[in-house]
Amino acid sequence: MSVFTHLVAELGRLLEPALAESATAAAIVLFTVLVRLALHPLSRAAFRGATPVAGCLPLLLQLPVFFLMYQAFTSGGELLGHRLFAAPLGSRWTEALGEGGPFGAQGLVFLALFGAIAVVAAWSAVRGRRSAAAAARTAAAAAASAPKKKQPAGAAALPELTAEQQEAMRKLGGVLPLLSFGTLITAAVVPLAAGLYLLTTTAWSVAERAWLEYRRARAAEQPADGRVRSTL
Repeated sequence: MSVFTHLVAELGRLLEPALAESATAAAIVLFTVLVRLALHPLSRAAFRGATPVAGCLPLLLQLPVFFLMYQAFTSGGELLGHRLFAAPLGSRWTEALGEGGPFGAQGLVFLALFGAIAVVAAWSAVRGRRSAAAAARTAAAAAASAPKKKQPAGAAALPELTAEQQEAMRKLGGVLPLLSFGTLITAAVVPLAAGLYLLTTTAWSVAERAWLEYRRARAAEQPADGRVRSTL
């Protein structure tokens, strides 16, 4: 038994008196939250732009956890016998379709999962587009208000973005947030347990970034009083 399987099984036993057969599913959600809490300092550093590598580390460090989750519910073991309501945690969407169709007992569990992931993805897309639009407006205003500096003799002039390039960047900023809907495709082909992990970690990422942006906005609104405040 791997350390991951042992931790999830123990968390499930603790939650079993309250959640019965869905305790292991709740344990997966709780375990994911604990992982994201441990990675929060890295996510905060990435948001503040502390290091270029910090933005990739939270995602990279989650890959082994996702792999262990996938392995635990596909290669046999004690966790395979647990369920989320009517659906086994090791089952996939295609298997649920063969057990009563999309509106059968198992199919409804997957539809609820897909619906929750779609809501989180839509929230992420809306926030991403707003952030991209706000960044574009800020950059345009800064460029317009910046004083023209005389270039030294022989120095190459800094290139300015053309209208076409600015439009391309605006369109790219509108398309990139839609990539969050790719989680739906992944959840449709991995076991239900892995889908729960994807839902939880994606929801955490969106909520975490919204909170960090809120804290930064509040810090920007505070009057300068000569003291350095850490809001992130």
